Amino acid sequence: MKAKLDLTEGDILKGLISLSLPIIGTSFIQMAYNMTDMIWLGRVGGKAVASAGTAGFYLWLSFAFILVTKIGAEIKVSQSIGRKNWQEASEYSSTSIQLNIIIAFIYFLVMQIFKNQLISFFKLGDREVIRNSVDYLNIVSYGLIFNFINPLLTGLFNSYGDSKTPFYFNTVGLIANIILDPLLIFGFGIFKPMGVYGAAIATVLAQLIVTLLFIWYIFKGNNFFKNIKILKKIDTQKSKEIFNLGIPSALQSGLFTGISMVIARLVSGWGPYAIAAQKVGAQIESISWMTAGGFQGAIAAFVGQNYGAKKIDRIKHGFNIAIKLISGIGILATVLLYFFSKEIFEFFIPEKETLFYGIDYLKIVAYSQIFMCIELTTAGAFNGISKTLPPSIISIIFNLLRIPMAILLIKIIGINGIWWAITISSILKGIILFGWFEKYYRKGF
Repeated sequence: MKAKLDLTEGDILKGLISLSLPIIGTSFIQMAYNMTDMIWLGRVGGKAVASAGTAGFYLWLSFAFILVTKIGAEIKVSQSIGRKNWQEASEYSSTSIQLNIIIAFIYFLVMQIFKNQLISFFKLGDREVIRNSVDYLNIVSYGLIFNFINPLLTGLFNSYGDSKTPFYFNTVGLIANIILDPLLIFGFGIFKPMGVYGAAIATVLAQLIVTLLFIWYIFKGNNFFKNIKILKKIDTQKSKEIFNLGIPSALQSGLFTGISMVIARLVSGWGPYAIAAQKVGAQIESISWMTAGGFQGAIAAFVGQNYGAKKIDRIKHGFNIAIKLISGIGILATVLLYFFSKEIFEFFIPEKETLFYGIDYLKIVAYSQIFMCIELTTAGAFNGISKTLPPSIISIIFNLLRIPMAILLIKIIGINGIWWAITISSILKGIILFGWFEKYYRKGF
């Protein structure tokens, strides 16, 4: 048996591009789920966007728990494949799926029991927005199992060198979401208008379709996935290894989401239109974030396989190539967000009240795009060598600094101080994490 794409041999640039493009495409598709909701709900109004956006923070938070199994599994599976140990790769995959399902069920119970308290945290001050946020959270929680398992399976396929299959499956899910969103939000024929609730149902159904496609492929395929067994007893040693690697990234992601929720609470002082501007602005900015995330996944798999094969010089060369590619993308993102902020934001929400805040948001975060791209790509390289702690430490420290920085800057320049706090911290994270990896780089790992 051999990897779908053996990253330990051949042209590095070609290998990275071949693996990263479908990952980037898959990342865009994941982003497009929310984008599609925001576009259609934007036609309903800023309050509808604020409702879905507020509840969406808890879907975002769930990704931290997904990372507990996803990061550890990606690292161990890619390194096992680099050593050509297929049995070990299958065992790590099986264990990660078992843990993923258990965590998803626990998160579902928390969402169901505490949904009212979770939404009340934001102190929205608008009964309609509060009610719709609670209902949206209630509906999407029933699809959490699909929301958890799809990213994990995507990561396992990437580690195997097959990033195209997850891209195809997630594309089908996006198409389903694009079709269902307007039908369920505005109604058509037998479908009655459901507004925010329709967007939630469309998202759950689309994610279900993706999960079913993965299951179908695994059962009919002739690859190492056919050896995955999730009904066997959980391997405690492999569980420990997966947790040890995944928890730092999960803590980083969870704290990042929690900090973003505190920031959102600060933004809520300017009303629902400011909340909507932040939510949509973040979705627009995530175009470059998702692209960098694709390179992060590719460089993690590349470094992981070569680290397992003990090809250190190849790791160094591949990292340099990835940084050059992602820097170009970061510069392009800066130009687009700064010079076309009005045109881009207006496409999503034409309301003047929301547009007022949204343009400033995009112009300010534009300055940080190249540094954010470098940070994510470097984090992927760290993950590949099993060093998940450095990216987590840098991210946690500087994300935490966003809160006092925002509070201070608000007093000076109002709500724009919040956007500047986000930008400044992103710039510092990119510079420092890159320098830290260079230190490992020079030592030869």
